[in-house]
Amino acid sequence: MQLTPETEVIASIISYSLCSGSLVLVNKLILYFLPFPSIVITIQLFASIFLIYGANLFGVIEIDPIKWDYLKPYMVYTVAFSLGVYTNMQCLNLANVETVIVARALSPLIVSFFDFSFLGRELPSNRSLASLCVIVLGAMGYANADDSFNKLGMVAYLWPFLYLGCITFEMVYGKKIVQSIQFKTMSGPVQYTNLLGWPPMVAFAIIGGEFTEFTEFMQSKGATTIGELIRLLPNECIALVILGCIVGTGIGYSGWWCRHKVSATSYTLIGVINKCFTVIVNLMIWDKHASPAGIAGLFLCLVGGAFYKQAPMRKSDGDIIMKAQAEKDMGQSDSDGQIDEENITKPLIKK
Repeated sequence: MQLTPETEVIASIISYSLCSGSLVLVNKLILYFLPFPSIVITIQLFASIFLIYGANLFGVIEIDPIKWDYLKPYMVYTVAFSLGVYTNMQCLNLANVETVIVARALSPLIVSFFDFSFLGRELPSNRSLASLCVIVLGAMGYANADDSFNKLGMVAYLWPFLYLGCITFEMVYGKKIVQSIQFKTMSGPVQYTNLLGWPPMVAFAIIGGEFTEFTEFMQSKGATTIGELIRLLPNECIALVILGCIVGTGIGYSGWWCRHKVSATSYTLIGVINKCFTVIVNLMIWDKHASPAGIAGLFLCLVGGAFYKQAPMRKSDGDIIMKAQAEKDMGQSDSDGQIDEENITKPLIKK
């Protein structure tokens, strides 16, 4: 079944939204059982690689060959991606889900100007700029009502601000890659990000002392091997880890699909709006969430995002010259037509 361009855009947005919103919640729950952010993400990256190449081995999907020319730009993207994932997990580990969402809520306004500067888009319209400013106001309202911010000050927002910087660069550079590199299959970008993503995550785990902490965690459970630990962990934990691996693979495909279909700013904004589902579920099952005033500020962010309209591509100088020439030629053609008509009618008048 061939989807229309409009339907394909909607389908990509919905699939990405479901994966993105659910993965935040799943990872938060996983960290409740396994408080090792880098190790958890490394497991998810390895699982994605296993699923992709396993599906290719059995002829379920096709994959692209690895090329050095593609590796270089994806290395840069992978560093930003890894830092974004790591700072995201640190936010989830030290703060609440809403804090991560607010950090993302601030990113569309910043990305919109990079969209203009580097990706050929026009500046946001007055309506879109107003909607992005509403998002910022909502985020400020949330911060003012956040207990952790009032108690710890800027320290509480150290990781969220680092996450904001990483996610902004990732969104802009990711769109730049999409415009310049064309793969034959949908698996291409997912392959590169996962294959290049696990070494930085392992490095983060080493730097953060997670492997030492993990060894102590195993000893506290009375396990000497990974197999024994798996048997000792609650079934809920194992199920969540498996679900996180599946959703993590899904967000790889749906995320790059959506990124192909919309602008960098719109893609960033979608990542904010789809968290509405996360907030609702989080309020129902988790006890560490924001106050009613903070939630109101968060939903103000979502309302502002609903009124955003994607900026069109900026016309190049060549397009402007061609349009002006076409209008000039059209005017000349109309003028010639009038002269000819006058020349034809003059003899008739004389007669």
